[in-house]
Amino acid sequence: MLAWQVFEHGEPADVLKLNEVEMPEPGPGQVVVRVKAAALNFPDVLLCRGQYQVRPPLPFTPGVELCGEVVGTGQRVIGNPVLPQGALAEYALANEADIFPAPSALDDAAAASMHIAYQTGWFGLHRRAHLQAGETLLVHAAAGGVGSAAVQLGKAAGARVIAVVGGADKAEVARQLGADVVVDRRTENFISVVKEVTEGRGADVIYDPVGGEAYAGSAKCVAFEGRILVVGFAGGTVPAPPLNHALVKNYSIVGLHWGLYKQHDLQLIADCHAKLTELAALGVVDPLIGGRLSLDDAPAGLRQLGAGESVGRIVVEL
Repeated sequence: MLAWQVFEHGEPADVLKLNEVEMPEPGPGQVVVRVKAAALNFPDVLLCRGQYQVRPPLPFTPGVELCGEVVGTGQRVIGNPVLPQGALAEYALANEADIFPAPSALDDAAAASMHIAYQTGWFGLHRRAHLQAGETLLVHAAAGGVGSAAVQLGKAAGARVIAVVGGADKAEVARQLGADVVVDRRTENFISVVKEVTEGRGADVIYDPVGGEAYAGSAKCVAFEGRILVVGFAGGTVPAPPLNHALVKNYSIVGLHWGLYKQHDLQLIADCHAKLTELAALGVVDPLIGGRLSLDDAPAGLRQLGAGESVGRIVVEL
């Protein structure tokens, strides 16, 4: 079978090699999945660079999210493969506990894109931040894969959504996603806009997968008893917030590492999947696909993702 492999760390386009490799052999509690679509994620870029918190042994195949068919049963599933045999290959290895029935309402590319981003959004908005109907939700990088999911889930929860994006094309995407207010950070100050549209109150929940200046600005426009969700650091800078500021403004800084729920309560993930499947059937969950690539073009997709040039999800289809 064909699989992209990393033999040394570096930029994806430089270090990925497409090779003929042996089919993966499942161990106890594992299955082999014929990959039909692999959604690219920023962790795939970090894995290639050797900068992710998990460092699989070299050589490895990246790809942390897929939709495919279980070999032997034909069941259509989504979920996370087991590294070092990831999803950027014709076949991948997965733990049975890490795969779920693919939503019938979504095609393979959309189904592959639903698991990580929407589970992260659901756990962040509902379990960690306890977003309520009528509250104001601010989403950074709202036209990206993680941000676009948060916009849709925020609207489904009855929140007023302010979307922050970078560029006029991404602003139009955020409007199509249903954001109530769209801010192009290249031409507008999102802090001023948030204060204006909330009459000075600020945003109740802020969804931040960016870090850096996005976080610093968020602390200036979070509401009394607001919650800043720390989802990731795609901007490359990990903030070091002064805790006295959280004290004097009476807001919460809430961390979210969705993967940890696998270690603590797998039933929560299964329950979330069931809810997301219902929302997909209703058309509320509809992953934004910004690019569909062949397996040969996977390195180019990872380069685009790593450069912050993507809109929605980039998916490799096999």
